[in-house]
Amino acid sequence: MKTIRSPRSKGSTRKYENRETTFIRNIILIGLPGAGKSTIGVILAKTFGMNFVDTDILIQEQTGRLLQELIDSMGPDTFLSIEEETILTQDASNAVIATGGSAVFSRRAMEHLKSDGIVLYLKIPFEGMVRRLNNITTRGIVLYGGQSLRDMYNQRIPLYEKYADITIDCSDEKFERIVEKVIEEINKKISRY
Repeated sequence: MKTIRSPRSKGSTRKYENRETTFIRNIILIGLPGAGKSTIGVILAKTFGMNFVDTDILIQEQTGRLLQELIDSMGPDTFLSIEEETILTQDASNAVIATGGSAVFSRRAMEHLKSDGIVLYLKIPFEGMVRRLNNITTRGIVLYGGQSLRDMYNQRIPLYEKYADITIDCSDEKFERIVEKVIEEINKKISRY
């Protein structure tokens, strides 16, 4: 049985109380590059006393190469296959999992993740994504030849919406407030069961 903690006060110092649930094994974060999945994921893991897994880092550890090197040398399709295999072979438990922005291209990977937890879509507007992506040529973003950032954004949004159990608007929010919103939404979801 997994323990979820929820905020009791609205002050700047947060206290947490235990709340039992049986349906959340993991919390999975999806969203565009620059949405803050890794940063928010670490905070959530600390808040809930869970493990933290970043699938992009797992790929780098398993291949011994940077994401951008893999994309540049093998192409986007091969990278997506590596990403899918990395996710499918993970058996995380009691974890916050930050996925790469392109994980939603794999139906199998997303179904695997959803079977073990609740999927949160960290939603940012196009302008916010562009503002946060100051290292686009080295970050490891899957772009096909001739595809613009706007094309990528428009292509991925329906996939994030399709797989999300909860959508969190991250427009111009401080990370602390986003984490509060995530906790609130998770607790709403729990209360329905």
